[in-house]
Amino acid sequence: MVRDSLHRRRPILPPAVSPFPFPPESLAVLAAACWALAALFSAPVARKMGAFAFTRWRMVFATVMLGGWASLAGTWGSLNLALVGVLVLSGFIGIFIGDTVLFACMNRLGPRRSGILFATHSMMSAVLAALFLGERMGAVAMLGCALVLSGVMCAIAFGKRAGSASSLEATRGRLAVGVGLGLIAALGQALGTLVVKPVMGPDVDPVAASAVRMAAGFGFHALLLLVGWKPARLTAVMAPRDWQLLAGSAFLSMAMGMTLILAALKYGSAGLVGMLSSVSPILLLPLLWWKTKVPPTLGAMAGALLTVAGVVLILARLH
Repeated sequence: MVRDSLHRRRPILPPAVSPFPFPPESLAVLAAACWALAALFSAPVARKMGAFAFTRWRMVFATVMLGGWASLAGTWGSLNLALVGVLVLSGFIGIFIGDTVLFACMNRLGPRRSGILFATHSMMSAVLAALFLGERMGAVAMLGCALVLSGVMCAIAFGKRAGSASSLEATRGRLAVGVGLGLIAALGQALGTLVVKPVMGPDVDPVAASAVRMAAGFGFHALLLLVGWKPARLTAVMAPRDWQLLAGSAFLSMAMGMTLILAALKYGSAGLVGMLSSVSPILLLPLLWWKTKVPPTLGAMAGALLTVAGVVLILARLH
């Protein structure tokens, strides 16, 4: 009885009719591609600035870009006060809490293990969308999701070459705390996007919505600086080239990537959007191969094949 009522539940607003000739969930794959490309050239700047200062300044650039875009297009009127409140909440949960806790997890467990834990956000998105939005998946889509999740985890878990041990992989503090932080970060990412889905009605402009969400995330991040928290400070001397790379990263990962996610949520399934947006580590593999001239490990290649098969199953089922 309860299960039936959950399946019959509908979003608060009627779903928007997609104007695209392809499944709108495909936009999540494009967003993942933006994140992968941005990660390729932004890592040196992030290391130089520090994680929190890097994230904060990216938000500044992205907010200006998105706000200017929405102003030129005249789409601010598509937002109402209730929607702005939800977007601020989404920015707090997904950008501020999710990103901050993820960086704390990275400091404890390193990038590889924290990446595996964070990849569970795709599964959490699918489960939460089924429970609270009444979304249902067929057997083929569920198989595709399982392949995507297992492929991403396989690529991260077995993507390190033998003999390439690094101090970054060392566990700092209690392992259980690090695992808990990684799962909280994944839950924050899932919830941050899920809360937006019910209010993304047909008339809402994803660019204006993304601008508000980004500005909210920046505001909460700025509080860390205002209270004098040392890790939030920018102490590095920045060269003009650094600012150019930072602006490019902001455009790709936050302005384009986040807007594509909101557009995908507006027209598509929240669970599948969360699942397809998790393929960024897979899309990064050929980019790293091209840049470093070092091919991925067999484990990473196997994970990539699983993920590609899963994405094909999902999108073929939707088409």
